[in-house]
Amino acid sequence: MAPPSDPTLLLHETSDGSSEAGERLLALVYEELRDRAQLYLSRERPDHTLQATELVHEAWLRLVDQTRCEWRNRAHFMAVASIAMRRVLVDHARRRNSQKRDGSRTIPLEEALTVGSDDAATTLLALDLALSKLSDHHPEIARVVEMRFFGGLTHEESACVLGVSPRTVSRHWEFAQAWLYRELGYDGFAA
Repeated sequence: MAPPSDPTLLLHETSDGSSEAGERLLALVYEELRDRAQLYLSRERPDHTLQATELVHEAWLRLVDQTRCEWRNRAHFMAVASIAMRRVLVDHARRRNSQKRDGSRTIPLEEALTVGSDDAATTLLALDLALSKLSDHHPEIARVVEMRFFGGLTHEESACVLGVSPRTVSRHWEFAQAWLYRELGYDGFAA
């Protein structure tokens, strides 16, 4: 009997502690994870010390500790993997800023999306702090940001992972963008 190649089945086996299923799962989703890592790194400064492969491996190490997670499907896994990559980048930025300067300056969300920004590490930290504040007040809306911005999921995929309607995701996304723009000190907002 051939080993399963269905990501959802492999996710369930991985949750049950099967390291073999985890290895097959990584082989199955590796290129997609690497593509996402490359996208995230394209938003970072040009001389970033992490490479896409390293980012995937660091995130994977965090994911394999998720044995108590009940994976719903591939989209759910990819969203959690994207969040793990974000956390790796944030941790990396914190280490870099702690060596370089205070790193507490608030930067507009617009700059967070600027490719090659010199202050990309500081920007990522400011965005992470703002997202943490949003999560304190509106956790379900913060999850939408994680799914959409960091996870790269569509409204429909986010809705599936979160168990809400696509319209709810759309409303949460609009609210989150406005909230984050305000929190990060951006005076105008264009949807």
